[in-house]
Amino acid sequence: MMSTADFKPLAIAVLTISDTRTLANDSSGQVLVDKLTAAGHQCLERELVPDSKYAIRAVVSRWILDENIHVIISTGGTGVTGRDGTPEAVKPLLDKELEGFGEMFRVLSYQAIKTSTLQSRAIAGVANSTYLFCLPGSSDACHLAWDQLIEAQLDYRTQPCNLVMLMPRLNEV
Repeated sequence: MMSTADFKPLAIAVLTISDTRTLANDSSGQVLVDKLTAAGHQCLERELVPDSKYAIRAVVSRWILDENIHVIISTGGTGVTGRDGTPEAVKPLLDKELEGFGEMFRVLSYQAIKTSTLQSRAIAGVANSTYLFCLPGSSDACHLAWDQLIEAQLDYRTQPCNLVMLMPRLNEV
């Protein structure tokens, strides 16, 4: 349900974690940029880093400190193979984890990929009044997370409650 309140555009940073992609062929990151701008938000920054918890943590830490960035969305590094380390990189930075995000993402993902969803370690949380969403590296996962979970929660008009209205800094947007 939507209220009649005015839309509040947010400044969002997109981070792709990959040892093989470049910004030129980063389809998942591009999905997120396209979706968030179509919704009326601004992509303030976009970067790509290798799957290294220290490289991930460095960028995310810098963005958490930037008062102009309201939301960080990452794609990649949430699996269980090789160097997947996004949750390990991000969790120590969180003030609070939004456990329901990962739970809901896996429930919704089950409809498309069945039991393979148990391999997903998608997480979300808040740090220094900045929301973080860590998504799998597939374009389908980014579509699903944005369309069915993130978009409504980043829209101030979503009722009965949304993430924007819960953060005082975001209410100054």
